Amino acid sequence: MTEADSRLVYSVPEAGAMLGLTRNNAYKAAERGELPTIRIGKLIRVPKAAFHRMLEQAGVGPDAAGK
Repeated sequence: MTEADSRLVYSVPEAGAMLGLTRNNAYKAAERGELPTIRIGKLIRVPKAAFHRMLEQAGVGPDAAGK
């Protein structure tokens, strides 16, 4: 298992990049509540589980193919 696989959260730009968003648009999506986020002090992070669950519910995650 790599370090990236074992992490529990993504940065907002990382999550945005997976969706094809620019850094600024990723932060705007997080602000609007379109990306699931948690705040740790001043840091904003996107929980991996919530991010992938959001994609599955939208029908675009890896588990959505069987639906």
